[in-house]
Amino acid sequence: MAHGIPAQGKVTITVDEYSSNPTQAFTHYNINQSRFQPPHVHMVDPIPYDTPKPAGHTRFVCVSDTHSRTDGIQMPYGDILLHTGDFTELGLPSEVKKFNDWLGNLPYEYKIVIAGNHELTFDKEFMADLVKQDYYRFPSVSKLKPEDFDNVQSLLTNSIYLQDSEVTVKGFRIYGAPW
Repeated sequence: MAHGIPAQGKVTITVDEYSSNPTQAFTHYNINQSRFQPPHVHMVDPIPYDTPKPAGHTRFVCVSDTHSRTDGIQMPYGDILLHTGDFTELGLPSEVKKFNDWLGNLPYEYKIVIAGNHELTFDKEFMADLVKQDYYRFPSVSKLKPEDFDNVQSLLTNSIYLQDSEVTVKGFRIYGAPW
């Protein structure tokens, strides 16, 4: 949790004292405020999805947790789509392909994707342990062979996939990690 303080054309980031302890932060702000809201964060009314953006601005559209249910979603106008995880139910290659097809039909100049905890096949260590077990918690995933998910990230051809990496788009540095 941080806020910017303008100083001679630059922004200084001040780190909130509770940044390293989310449980303490939630407790502190939940007790000390009528609802959880970190300091220096001001709630704004949502704008309609089709509101034009002001000239010279970059509009980010941030979504997550679509869980393979993208049919019928009316997406807001914007320049950069940032999908921050859980775009599938289990990370099955068929789900990733469907998500990639959906991305390919979106008009954003940049589409950036980060895996979430539902993209099981994106975590090679987890999958290696899962296929060694006699008991499978995820029957659909357990039927996969290692070659089915060896490079499942490569199915995301209509986006920039970030995993412990960063990209700079339109002057913004974006770092993504699914952890």
